[in-house]
Amino acid sequence: QVQLVESGGGSVQTGGSLRLSCEASGYTYSSACMGWFRQVPGKEREEVAVIYTGGGRPYYADSVKGRFTISLDNARNAAYLQMDSLKPEDTAMYYCAADDSMVRALCRPGADFEYWGQGTQVTVSS
Repeated sequence: QVQLVESGGGSVQTGGSLRLSCEASGYTYSSACMGWFRQVPGKEREEVAVIYTGGGRPYYADSVKGRFTISLDNARNAAYLQMDSLKPEDTAMYYCAADDSMVRALCRPGADFEYWGQGTQVTVSS
């Protein structure tokens, strides 16, 4: 089965940093689209960052551009989200997503993902 396991969430103060990890298994990591999303109760899910494991430039939501960085560790089949200069509005449950049937050209904002992790909570206090 495809499994995505997130970790690294926690509670920080405004301006702090966290690094989220997503370890993947059971799919073709070398040619997959991977992304990070976040959601708060009563709100729609928000796309944060997207990257293709086989190469290509990552994409970021305007709300996190310049503060968040998505990266890959191919040896570990993992994706990371480095979050710096955190703000209270970044508070959310963060989810990792992946899709190994998506061609590289479609690995962009608005892409649909087949597989999802369970999420990791990020709380930023002022």
